[in-house]
Amino acid sequence: MTTVTMPQLGETVVEGTITKWLKQEGDHVDQDEPLFEISTDKVDTEVPSPAAGTLTKILVQEGQTVSVKTPIAEIDGAGAPAGESAGAGAAPDSAQQPAPPQAPAATGSEPQRGAGPGSAPAPAAPTPERAPAPPVAAPLPAAPAPSVAPAAPAPAGQIADRGPRSQIISPLVRRLAEENGVDLSQVIGTGTGGRITKNDVMAFAVSRETAAPRLAAGPIAPAPAPATTPAAPAPETVPEPQVAPAPAAARGGEEVVPMTVVRKAIAEHMTRSLQVSARAWNMVEVDMEKIARIRSAAKEAFTDREGFNLTYMPFLARAVVDALLANPLVNSELRGEEIVVKHYVNLGIAVSYDQGLIVPVVKGADGMNLIGMARAVNDLATRARAHRLTPDEVHEGTFTITNPGPFGSILSVPIINQPQTGILAFDAVVKRPVVIDDAIALRHMVYVSMSWDHRVIDGALASQFLARIKENMETWDWTEDLGL
Repeated sequence: MTTVTMPQLGETVVEGTITKWLKQEGDHVDQDEPLFEISTDKVDTEVPSPAAGTLTKILVQEGQTVSVKTPIAEIDGAGAPAGESAGAGAAPDSAQQPAPPQAPAATGSEPQRGAGPGSAPAPAAPTPERAPAPPVAAPLPAAPAPSVAPAAPAPAGQIADRGPRSQIISPLVRRLAEENGVDLSQVIGTGTGGRITKNDVMAFAVSRETAAPRLAAGPIAPAPAPATTPAAPAPETVPEPQVAPAPAAARGGEEVVPMTVVRKAIAEHMTRSLQVSARAWNMVEVDMEKIARIRSAAKEAFTDREGFNLTYMPFLARAVVDALLANPLVNSELRGEEIVVKHYVNLGIAVSYDQGLIVPVVKGADGMNLIGMARAVNDLATRARAHRLTPDEVHEGTFTITNPGPFGSILSVPIINQPQTGILAFDAVVKRPVVIDDAIALRHMVYVSMSWDHRVIDGALASQFLARIKENMETWDWTEDLGL
């Protein structure tokens, strides 16, 4: 028997929450097949089974949080060899083995995955699948309606059969497909054993959007073909009075939405920050005209070379790193009655994504130039929104930048990301009339503000830190880094 324990997915991870069991007690599971899904520090992760066999007991239920190395399930490995020998042995046994997986849709592909490594089980596994394949193909041209019924359960646990094997769909991939309106039966998996990954879903969604104009043109032509147009007004007049009260009821009603694991983590973290720190705040106004012109001159060549857009964030990040090295107390942490001053910079960049807010960390930011910073920020933000961060990539930050500017915010008072000492807010860059040499001019301007822990630093230091950032952004020559 194999005891499954809560894994430690990163050096700083001490506990995890079971968000979904992908197998139930009594189910067969192959080694390295996804067994359950956990949430640790706002990162959702699938965990594979450490052994093949039968899941005999689930010790930790969905929604429970336990420490790493805590036993959470038991797998009896005795069933794995028996299944293989049955497939390779007598005919009656091989005929009986595929029968149980066909009852629940979610386990339909398990015997096929087990049959892959061995040569003997290979012919036995496709046999029960090829039987239903011709009936599905035959009615499709003549009567599409019957084919809809068997396809309905597919998104719950697996996609329609695409050949010799079907697929198991993880909850993460299933949720991503639902959010993007992707039909998983149309997606070709590139993962291990042909499994559909998050990247496969997103790539399909992008390719579908590109082909949308051509696809939309097809259904429009046959639409007027039916001769039932005169009958249409009758049903339309009946629902109209029924539809009217629905919005009114919705406006006056309430909806109860359970907090997700991520939302709970954010709530706990933010509340604790306000309870333990003495938060203070101040702000400077930065003239972004020089950076705006340099960025405008370089952005086309930069996008062609790097494959992503040049934003204002890398400029700010470089200026902040320099200011942190010049004022290391802002880059410190309070531990009990001791202040730990850090002479390196791991820069956290807050990213908004479908689950809320997450702060991936640019490790070794003090060793990066403008281009390296731009690449690191883009990579982390892209993978954060695609749920592809590892737990260690949201830990060990020494200072954080939050960027509400793209959403239209012009002034923010963020909450400190504990145990750090400060957090910087970078709001919207907008054109404003300002006085330059006793004359009024239109310039690109931005408010840069910081929430800081008054237990560690004082107002004078906070102001000096912000002044250094302002000076860097207004005076630095960025052309060399950009190759201009």
